[in-house]
Amino acid sequence: MNEAGRSVRLTIPAKPEYITLGRLALTAIAGLRPVSDETLYDLKLALTEACTNSVRHAYENGREGNVEIVYELEPDRLVIEVGDEGAGFELLDDSNGHEGELEEGGLGIEIIRALADEVEIGPREEGGSRLRFVKLLPD
Repeated sequence: MNEAGRSVRLTIPAKPEYITLGRLALTAIAGLRPVSDETLYDLKLALTEACTNSVRHAYENGREGNVEIVYELEPDRLVIEVGDEGAGFELLDDSNGHEGELEEGGLGIEIIRALADEVEIGPREEGGSRLRFVKLLPD
């Protein structure tokens, strides 16, 4: 945890078998305050989708790398950011008003958007890509 005690950073190898570690950490962090089983299930699914995107798309041609997960527990929300060193997402702006739609596939991103209250996709300052999502927690 960071100095404020609200943020945890976990770095895992970009391999499918390590995604479970991210889910286990999420379960432990969510246990610090009352979170319904349904909300925890939704967060685990969103985290799994975000990590799977990094594992599948960030490191091509057998290139090895890591997935970094940052969990921030705030009084009214849980923020999760998944980052990698990959090329990032290609977003489209089309004439049908679908600004920011993913070029192809993107079902995992749509699942995250359906489960989270806020979603941000973009580059990381240190290079690579990041997907950040927020789930508001009831009082």
